[in-house]
Amino acid sequence: MEAEKVTWLSAERATRSRVAVHESGGAEALDAYSAVVTSVADHLLPRIVQLRVGGHAREGRPDGTGSGVVFAPDGYILTSAHVVGTAAGGIAAFTDGSEVAFEVAGSDPLSDLAVLRVDAGRLAAAELGDADRLRVGQLVVAVGSPLGFAGSVTAGVVSAVGRSLVTREGNASRIVENVIQTDAALNPGNSGGALADASAQVVGINTALAGVGLGLAVPVDAATRRIIAALMRDGRVRRAYLGIAGATRPLPPRVSRALGRSAGIGVHEVVAGSPADQTGIRSGDLILDVDEVPVADAGELARLMTEERIGRAIVLRILRTGEVMRLWAIPVELSG
Repeated sequence: MEAEKVTWLSAERATRSRVAVHESGGAEALDAYSAVVTSVADHLLPRIVQLRVGGHAREGRPDGTGSGVVFAPDGYILTSAHVVGTAAGGIAAFTDGSEVAFEVAGSDPLSDLAVLRVDAGRLAAAELGDADRLRVGQLVVAVGSPLGFAGSVTAGVVSAVGRSLVTREGNASRIVENVIQTDAALNPGNSGGALADASAQVVGINTALAGVGLGLAVPVDAATRRIIAALMRDGRVRRAYLGIAGATRPLPPRVSRALGRSAGIGVHEVVAGSPADQTGIRSGDLILDVDEVPVADAGELARLMTEERIGRAIVLRILRTGEVMRLWAIPVELSG
């Protein structure tokens, strides 16, 4: 019996020891996690503003609310285009309690990005990062003003990358590529706020609440930086327009083998009077490439419709009734 008792006590001590080690490791992990989130929050909170949009924002009766990120010390703020809508300005409230009027320097609903300008001297500015480096499972921190609560911080992980978000302006639509999906809690008012990595670099602008535990953010990448520069410089983003609606369609096996790829853009509709209509593109055609750049979905085509192609002839290689042919089109500027 005594031997059995000793054995049982030894087993109990071993179990307690394992639990203690596990709890200690868990505490250390939690401390490290908390340290990262706290560090990001401390850095970004002074650089995040609550936005009250519209003519009655000063009186506390704004047309809308949201969040913004100071990204340049001379007073430029990045936010979501849907936060400002058609408003010309409003009030930006900082976490230290100060408030200042802002004006909309430029807005681009097709990327859901807008740039605001405030006259408040030198401001602490957040650093824009690179969303292309994000990996699924990576820690991210969302900072904004959900439900009117300024300076709110939530954290989570990158749930997925490479998502797509359809945006619209008037009759035009566009697919925003490489949208970031996160489980960091987002609520109304978070739109326009920062999604940051562990080094406090802003890698995304929170744009939509897609569902319970599911948030989306427009990535900060090379394309985003070009849009921001255009909004600061011109107040708008110019894009080329062909006038087709289409979707990915598999290539016939013979063509697929010859080209070494599997799909192109099947044309569903051609807008009457558009450059595509004038150049002879028909419903049922399959677009293979544009200026020798292969395209297989609407997003790839949209990325090629840049300002540089407005008014300039481009070469479209298409497949029609089993025959590959080339057509020349001259895109016009996309209007809302």
